[in-house]
Amino acid sequence: MTTSRPNMLPYTHWSLATNLLHAPRFPSSFRSGHSTLLALLALVVISIGLLLPFAWMVSTSLKTTAQTTEDPPRWLPVPAVPQNYLTVLNHKKFCFLLYARNTLIVASLTVLGTTFSSALAAYGFSRIRFRGRSSLFAVMLATMMIPFPVTMVSLFNIFHFLGDRTGIQFLGTFRPLWIPAWFGSAFSIFLLRQFFMTIPDELSEAARIDGCSEFMIFRRIILPLARPALAVVALFTFMGTWNDFLGPLIYLQRPEQYTLALGLQTFQSQHGGTEWNLLMAASVLVLMPILMLFFLTQRTFIEGIATTGIKG
Repeated sequence: MTTSRPNMLPYTHWSLATNLLHAPRFPSSFRSGHSTLLALLALVVISIGLLLPFAWMVSTSLKTTAQTTEDPPRWLPVPAVPQNYLTVLNHKKFCFLLYARNTLIVASLTVLGTTFSSALAAYGFSRIRFRGRSSLFAVMLATMMIPFPVTMVSLFNIFHFLGDRTGIQFLGTFRPLWIPAWFGSAFSIFLLRQFFMTIPDELSEAARIDGCSEFMIFRRIILPLARPALAVVALFTFMGTWNDFLGPLIYLQRPEQYTLALGLQTFQSQHGGTEWNLLMAASVLVLMPILMLFFLTQRTFIEGIATTGIKG
């Protein structure tokens, strides 16, 4: 059958229109690859933008004091001065090793408390059915919207009251920084609950038939299967405690108790106006342990993030 064409179109135009209608389209694999390439380019641009402040911080930490005030500023310091890091480490007003030890003590106790207590609460919300479970979980989630500055005065008064009534000193010690962690974290409970709900109920039922209690099921079945999610909670908690500034500022009183964030702020008040190179070197030293920890645990971190949102 021949294709008829209207008289108003010349032969050449009709032939071109027919060819366009029957022209082969790009395969879906080509379109998919094109979209992937655009997504990768967007991610590269965003990553470069996020890395620029860190690169500038490292560059400034390797400059002399005169180079930090050059106009226009230079990215590559010539000559580089890596001795700035030794100057910071040996500085009498910035005891890096002491502050790092204090931060590790607080962070370790906080990680242990948050991980254990949040896992217990998440197990109850996800595996044990009781009246009012959904309402109680909603109230717990609502506490995530309350920032710490709203409750810090009340918490300070509570620890002051406990110190007067029990004779145990809280203010001026590390206790107010890690004791609240043993009562759970709303975000950590939510994260672990999402993961626990992906574990089949048949495993718990089989354990109950064998005579296991709820705590034995939690300890022998749930926790071993939830290692990626527990690692994510531990990493988030460690990073938050390592960078915490407001808590140590409220409760710690003596310089020998300072954490790295509080010590860095003290160092900034003394050298931030003139010696930006030393301040940036101190900032790099404070940041490096967190970066090393993330790169060492990134596979477990990504696996845990990917598996905590499968089932809501």
